[in-house]
Amino acid sequence: MIEVSHLSKTYGAIQALNDVSFSIQEGEIVGLLGPNGAGKTTLIKILTGYLQPDEGVVHIDSLDVLAQTEAVQARIGYLPENAPMYPELSVQAYLKLMADLRLVPVDQRTPNIIEAVRATGLEDRMTQPIGQLSKGYRQRVGLAQALLHKPKLLILDEPTVGLDPTQIVEIRRLIQRLSQHSTILFSSHILSEVEALCDRVLMLMNGRLRADALTGDLAASGEVVLVLDGPAEGVQPALAALPGVARVTPEQNRDGYPVYRVYGEKGEDLSPAVFQVAAQSGWPVRELRDEVRSLERVFNELAVGEE
Repeated sequence: MIEVSHLSKTYGAIQALNDVSFSIQEGEIVGLLGPNGAGKTTLIKILTGYLQPDEGVVHIDSLDVLAQTEAVQARIGYLPENAPMYPELSVQAYLKLMADLRLVPVDQRTPNIIEAVRATGLEDRMTQPIGQLSKGYRQRVGLAQALLHKPKLLILDEPTVGLDPTQIVEIRRLIQRLSQHSTILFSSHILSEVEALCDRVLMLMNGRLRADALTGDLAASGEVVLVLDGPAEGVQPALAALPGVARVTPEQNRDGYPVYRVYGEKGEDLSPAVFQVAAQSGWPVRELRDEVRSLERVFNELAVGEE
């Protein structure tokens, strides 16, 4: 659905994007992460045809964004962080206006509006002025307008910003439902939100793509934690001698049990080997588990590497 190749963009002396390449397949939900100034907004503007890159090529649904901008934009539903709306218009009037601006065929406008309204749960707000809606319902209106032309790609920029916890849960559920029919790329500063919703994560830092991976792959740390019921002889050297082990760090947990953290080489699953050597050596094993990294930890590790 999205193919980005060697994309670069500068603003004077500022390198907003630096040789960024990635692809997104149809039906995926992909989170776009990065600190302020990382290049996320610039990337979204290029994807939507609002900005031209200095270098690189972007294809959406096999169409060149630069050469076939209008055709690409017809395939995209876009919700910016602060969606422009007319507070004096009713929800119904606003959606009719947006359907007109999006050149939805006349005979399809009413059915498309009804479908978008049902998808976003706006049935009982149709005659209400937008200015009287809560922040959560205004976000729903923004999503509804992005759906009117039944886009193949949804680009959502901070879709839950400023919402209360209940509204955030509602918007998350809505995004999950929408993913049944559209590919979704969304930017967010809420890492737990990305973990909950996304199949994959793209991390931008200082204009460079630092990570492009499945959320499950990012969570896999390659670390194994072994907790023993009591002291045992030769644990650290025996673990360090296992194939694929980079290093072993002894620790002490709060209950006083000996703990060994085993760090593996990239892609190594060490749990079976650690279990086997523990059983053969007769160590009093209390716990053996794979260490799972949070997205926050991955993000912070990459951020530290950029300093």
